[in-house]
Amino acid sequence: MIRICIDRDFEAVLEIINDAAQAYKGIIPEDRWHDPYMARRDLHREIEDGVVFHGYQEEGSLVGVMGMQDRGDVSLIRHAYVRGARRNRGIGTRLLRFLESTTAKPLLVGTWATAFWAIAFYEKHGYALLPPAQKDQLLKKYWSIPQRQVATSVVLASPGRARR
Repeated sequence: MIRICIDRDFEAVLEIINDAAQAYKGIIPEDRWHDPYMARRDLHREIEDGVVFHGYQEEGSLVGVMGMQDRGDVSLIRHAYVRGARRNRGIGTRLLRFLESTTAKPLLVGTWATAFWAIAFYEKHGYALLPPAQKDQLLKKYWSIPQRQVATSVVLASPGRARR
C-alpha cells in the first residue's frame, strides 16, 4: 500500500533513508558522505521546504519512501529509498509510478553521478540523463545544494520532457 507520510512517520522515514543510503558509503565523494547520511534537522528542513513523502507500507510498516517537491513548472523526485532488506522487489517502481500519476508536470531527478544503480533505475523507467551543462543549470535553478554536490551529481528527466 502506498500512502502519504504524516508527522508520526518521521522517525521511520529518517530510518529508511539512513538505512538505504548505506549503499552510497564509499561510492559518493568522501567529503559528501555523512554519518548519519541525513540528520534529523536536515529531514525537517526538507519537509519544511515542501518535500512531500509517500511511503510503501507492508504489514503495517514503511519499507520505502519517495518524496516529491513542487518547484513551479516542474516537480522533483527527492529522497527515493527502500530499506536494504527489501530492495529489488518492485517497491521503488511502485512508488515512482504512483508519484508520476499525481502530476502532469515534468519530473526531474537528481542523484550522485557515481550511483550507477540509481541512474539505471530511472533510465529503465524511461528517464533521460541530461547533458552536463543542462544538468548544472537545472540543479542551480531547482535544488538548494552546495556547488560540490552540483559538480558530482546528474539529473534525469521524465519521459517526454523537452530538452531546452
